[in-house]
Amino acid sequence: MSRTAKPATVGQLRSSGYQDMTVKQELRKNLLKKLNAGERLFDSIIGYEESVIPTLERGILAGHDLILLGERGQAKTRLIRHLVDLLDDEIPVMTGCEINDHPYRPICGACRALIVERGEEAPIEWIGRDSRFAEKLATPDTSVADLIGDVDPMRIAEGRYLGDELTIHHGLIPRTNRGVFSINELPDLPERIQVSLLNILEERDVQIRGYKIRLPLDLMLVASANPEDYTHRGRIISPLKDRFGTQVRTHYPYEITEEIAIMDQEASAPPEDIQVYVPLFLKEVIAEFTQQLRLSPQVNQRSGVSVRYSIGNLETMVASAVRRSAIAGESRAIPRPVDLWAFVESSMGRVEFETMEEGREDWILENSLKRSMAEVYRRRLGGENLGPLIQMFDEGLNVETTESLGAANFMAQFPNVPGLGRIMQRLDLTEESEEAAASALEFALEGLHLMKRLNKDATGRGWRFGAK
Repeated sequence: MSRTAKPATVGQLRSSGYQDMTVKQELRKNLLKKLNAGERLFDSIIGYEESVIPTLERGILAGHDLILLGERGQAKTRLIRHLVDLLDDEIPVMTGCEINDHPYRPICGACRALIVERGEEAPIEWIGRDSRFAEKLATPDTSVADLIGDVDPMRIAEGRYLGDELTIHHGLIPRTNRGVFSINELPDLPERIQVSLLNILEERDVQIRGYKIRLPLDLMLVASANPEDYTHRGRIISPLKDRFGTQVRTHYPYEITEEIAIMDQEASAPPEDIQVYVPLFLKEVIAEFTQQLRLSPQVNQRSGVSVRYSIGNLETMVASAVRRSAIAGESRAIPRPVDLWAFVESSMGRVEFETMEEGREDWILENSLKRSMAEVYRRRLGGENLGPLIQMFDEGLNVETTESLGAANFMAQFPNVPGLGRIMQRLDLTEESEEAAASALEFALEGLHLMKRLNKDATGRGWRFGAK
């Protein structure tokens, strides 16, 4: 139906054969349509295809209100916002209605009066799916008036009686009638405010300030929360928890490849005035580093290590390479292992530790990074014959690297590099630039040091590799 041909009155809508359904029926219908067509749902969500998303789909098909539980940085809010994609493009509402009344069954006093007055000629309008979603971050200062509504003093001042339903200023939830309403971090909502949600989830209505009215709202309520054993700031009251039909448990990426895919998708773009290429093996180190921290007994696992941590570390590593390229006058910025250390200090406060010893935090991060580089080295270059490279150091070669040392000056320290092409091939570096060669060679030296084949000593500005 074209936009100009859309029904403009209640009577025209009836004549058009418009199907009357609740928002949960609408979500179910559109989900089944996508499943039957084999369409991929929630296309910006990575790593949940076989775990989280099936649970979410079952909850929608069951017509349940949903609660998503998981640690920080597990895409809970993003998943909730994707539910909007399952709503119809547009739906009809009573013209000017604050709570999106259905033309067939209006629930507010003003729209009911309009139907009585004008009948089938009552005007309607169409709203898009984006207007049918609202979210509220639960904070201790959230009030019932914010969520449900309260008396509007301006309307009283206009001369209406206090008992008049039209004096009500509707809160966020009634204003999202016939849509999806999300409450983020539900345990942070004071318990007395959580009580106000009980009727919405079970009886599907709201009561405002003792008014003798009933608003049978049509909506899906979705909430997110961190596990209660971590967020000691509050809890979800038992009667409210019982009313959510489906609990969806999120998780961090299981695979390194999934973590890298999320990093690539979410990391901010580098400056446009310089070419940046990030080798895959260094992304693997960052992802492995995050995974190591998630398994470490010295890290508070109830707090978790967010995927945002990986994204931030990737951005910091790239920034370090861009800084070096500007200092060295290079036209292309390619990170090297020396840039990995830049995010150890910059990300210190983003990880919560279990250790009670002061000053141990940086040691934990540094050792986790070393283990991560060693793991990637074993996968990538394990079994590779680097004997000729080691022999050069046995014969007296010493090589220095710093964050600001350009690729040309780094490579100039080597008279030749036996097997460099093979090293680059094993690291999936297909381009033959000097910056790429420096990145691959420095990683080989780091790996040989971690395998106890080379020495590595700190200098005033960086590190020196030498014979064991």
